[in-house]
Amino acid sequence: MVQDDASASASTSSVTSSPLHNFSSMPLHPAAAPTPPWLLRELRSDERGLCLIHLLLNCAAAAAAGRLDAANAALEHIASLAAPDGDAMQRVAAAFAEALARRALRAWPGLCRALLLPRAAPTAAELAAARRHFLDLCPFLRLAGAAANQSILEAMESEKIVHVVDLGGADGTQWLELLHLLAARPEGPPHLRLTAVHEHKDVLTQTAMVLTKEAERLDVPFQFNPVVSRLEALDVESLRVKTGEALAITSSLQLHCLLASDDDSGGGKDTGKEGKRSSPESGVSPSTSRADAFLGALWGLSPKVMVVTEQEASHNAAALTERFVEALNYYAALFDCLEVVAARGSVERARVERWLLCEEIKNIVACDGGERRERHERLERWAARMEGAGFGRVALSYYALLQARRAAQGLCCDGFKVREEKGSFFLCWQDRAIFSVSAWRGRRFD
Repeated sequence: MVQDDASASASTSSVTSSPLHNFSSMPLHPAAAPTPPWLLRELRSDERGLCLIHLLLNCAAAAAAGRLDAANAALEHIASLAAPDGDAMQRVAAAFAEALARRALRAWPGLCRALLLPRAAPTAAELAAARRHFLDLCPFLRLAGAAANQSILEAMESEKIVHVVDLGGADGTQWLELLHLLAARPEGPPHLRLTAVHEHKDVLTQTAMVLTKEAERLDVPFQFNPVVSRLEALDVESLRVKTGEALAITSSLQLHCLLASDDDSGGGKDTGKEGKRSSPESGVSPSTSRADAFLGALWGLSPKVMVVTEQEASHNAAALTERFVEALNYYAALFDCLEVVAARGSVERARVERWLLCEEIKNIVACDGGERRERHERLERWAARMEGAGFGRVALSYYALLQARRAAQGLCCDGFKVREEKGSFFLCWQDRAIFSVSAWRGRRFD
């Protein structure tokens, strides 16, 4: 039975009792999935959840092997149990089932175009709204932004001219907070230049208006430099870094898109069965030349600090089953978080799930080649790339850790946690790391 909105919003303990909690914190493999208890009576929530996990894993394995009849049979069973407005496991199952169905339809390009093209992707405005709702409901990235600002503040101590480059993804409120931090410096605020990269000009225009007005109110010398571009097409010369500036760079959930740039040989088309290429997560022959070149170009700008926030997940495997299992584990934790912090009838929750999370899931599962842009990788992989480009790790400060933990403790439930490891932060839902935050600088500053 689906609980009503009031009980969903009032319950903050469901994360410890739901089968999703156990699922989202354990490593899975299709061969180890339990047999679903097909019973004549109505299934309990935990039984239904186990059935859905089993069916999803079997469906992914069948789709990867090109056995579309078996995938179709599994999808029929999933449809009878999943629901986009049900509990967390039903919702995540509905999202992954749609992604698997889209992947199966690729075998018939005509059907795929006729059925899927009318269902347009979210507009820029819808996506922006979903991201704002995600920040409000699951404020992982607000914590990441606060840690980034503290790193910038510490690196720019006593600097007179500060240039911050936002490679995209940062929420405008992060820069409002940075303005306040710089205005409160004992030595007075520096001259601040903010260069923001975004593919939509209207977003940059709105950000510029808000920040310029606040900078005037705080009496902080401020200049905004908008760069309309996708990160993959960005020319670092357009960042206009000048001699004599102290440079800071931030990237929030952006760098992984570069990993698709060198993997478009298949044109985004599915060949049916699993490919034989090595998984980038295995450390063997990863397609990283575009990312490496870009990071090398950033190192050449001599930043005093670069703060990177990325999804702490392994969604860049070549094999479908490998990235499917990891994605199911990862997004189950996010849907579980939303189950605790928002009512099931919440419009904001529905937008986050439909316009943000479900779109990411579809891209990870249904797309291949250059079309697959959601190529999330764990911090250990990004650390290797950053070090290969010449960067050295900077430990995030203990003060920033205390701030982040206090902020997490002050949220609506106790599921949000901050873990520190080797100077980097992991923002977690329960024990599952969702995002990583790390700081770097060119070795010339060591």
